[in-house]
Amino acid sequence: MTRPPRELVRSTSFLLKRLGFALKERSYEAFEAEGANVYQHGVLCSLAESQAETQAQIADALGYDRSWLVGLLDELEEEGLIERKADPADRRRNVVTLKPEGEARLLELRAISKRVEDEFLEPLTKDERQQLHALLQKVAEHYDPRYGSNSDK
Repeated sequence: MTRPPRELVRSTSFLLKRLGFALKERSYEAFEAEGANVYQHGVLCSLAESQAETQAQIADALGYDRSWLVGLLDELEEEGLIERKADPADRRRNVVTLKPEGEARLLELRAISKRVEDEFLEPLTKDERQQLHALLQKVAEHYDPRYGSNSDK
């Protein structure tokens, strides 16, 4: 097996990129095997944390393109997982809510996500996983305060 250059193996950013690609591939495969995708998981998670959100709020929170999100919401609505209604305060906007079927599907998607994460981080102890998460969150918060530890309250 050919090894990557030592210089790159010593580079934290290179390792993060390579691991990110590998985790992304595993996640996509695991979700697709269950007839879902990681983007649906993101939307359902967002809706579970707030009772109703506008399409724009969901897109902004998840970093999804607003026009692309419309198609994803169409899929979720066709599957009976969400409901869209005109916002009574501004009929130009749609408010999206999670239906009971969506809550049930979210439980399934959470299990997939947890399984993939547990398998991927298998070489680490529980304490090491917590340390890794804390360090990654610190870096993420530096670039986007929404990722800060105070943001989950």
